[in-house]
Amino acid sequence: MKDKVKDAYESSKNIYDDVLTQSNIFSRLYIKLFWNGTDDNVIAKKVLSYIPNDFNGDLLDVPVGTAVFTNNKWISLNNAHITCLDYSQDMLEQAKIRLNGQKHIQCIQGDVGNLQMDDETFDIVLSMNGFHAFPDKIKAFQETWRVLKPGGDFIACFYIKGKSKRTDWLVKNVLSKKGWFTPPFQTEEELRDILEKFYQIIDIHVDGSMVYFHCRKR
Repeated sequence: MKDKVKDAYESSKNIYDDVLTQSNIFSRLYIKLFWNGTDDNVIAKKVLSYIPNDFNGDLLDVPVGTAVFTNNKWISLNNAHITCLDYSQDMLEQAKIRLNGQKHIQCIQGDVGNLQMDDETFDIVLSMNGFHAFPDKIKAFQETWRVLKPGGDFIACFYIKGKSKRTDWLVKNVLSKKGWFTPPFQTEEELRDILEKFYQIIDIHVDGSMVYFHCRKR
């Protein structure tokens, strides 16, 4: 399963950023037809706004992907220590180019289900567009919680099921079969139940079939 996910993201390297950022007419049409017009650019800005512009602690970005949404923010946080992790080496190489060798940013290959970091290492864990791809979501929730310090912030956005029949059809019959998404997926209610076991929910919003939130570890 992990190799399928890895192969899927490496095979999409030439279209991944275009789809997320809606940089051409075909990606905009795809988002309009299948994702109810949800704009990842807008969600990314809202997610990143949860991170203070003067943040100077330790932050884990998993998965970093190509850093298409995060590179400017990470480069600007030059008093922080940022670890960018991805399972796909190809995605990681693209992120490294964008992040331009900044000394306060480390890019490493790794598995969110088995993080190589010590307990309570990070002040913030960010996961943008990751959990709908992770094969073992419960393990991913456990690992991201484990490496977060008490009082630290878990910030994320990803797909949830049950909001749009058209989007759910696409995810089940196309994206999951290709390896870009990996079932099972949570409904909004199921996700809230999981988060409340681990965190205090500070803020949570649903935009179409995408959820984004800010939680704090108790």
